[in-house]
Amino acid sequence: LKTTYKEIREIEEINLLIEQGNATLKELGYTEHSKKHAAKVSDTAGKILTELGYGKHKIELARIAGYMHDSGALLAYQILKDTEMSLKDVLVIMTAIGHHDEATGDAVDPVSAALILADKTDVRRNRVQNPVPATFDIHDRVNYAALSTKLTIQKEKKVIQMELELDDEICTVMDYFEIFLERMIMCRRAAERLDCKFKLIANGNKMC
Repeated sequence: LKTTYKEIREIEEINLLIEQGNATLKELGYTEHSKKHAAKVSDTAGKILTELGYGKHKIELARIAGYMHDSGALLAYQILKDTEMSLKDVLVIMTAIGHHDEATGDAVDPVSAALILADKTDVRRNRVQNPVPATFDIHDRVNYAALSTKLTIQKEKKVIQMELELDDEICTVMDYFEIFLERMIMCRRAAERLDCKFKLIANGNKMC
């Protein structure tokens, strides 16, 4: 790959887009979509393909797509086509970014599948940007209630498993499913694209 993930992380335009997008979302009361989230999604997407035995090229594409996933597909295309990356690779990344939203997207290849799984399983308390608990919406409550999340890839069993620990004083497992059902269905389909099954364990109970 002529343009690496490390080089992508140093492009000022990409970082400014991520931070400006997050600043806007923060003002609107949405959860965090900063460089920290971008880096976490990138690392997880790379980890998924690495542990399933995919080659370095696809892993690097998944990491780049993970880092840029909230930039928007067309903006990502505009930026990446001016790098030394091949057009074929740019289109793989653009496609993954364009298909990661649960309202319109679906996994179409291993890179997009890894991105979906990495993004939808990033549930954590410090993603809540609203400083007033009394005004939390259900997304804030779910993220704030997340005491721990763990994603494990069991290559031999062909299982991708998410373990979630929720503080049920703040948010019940049913609350979680009220807003995350579509995301979990999307994760299941993404896992299938990687020839795996998706399993969710919430507070010790197998949910799917």
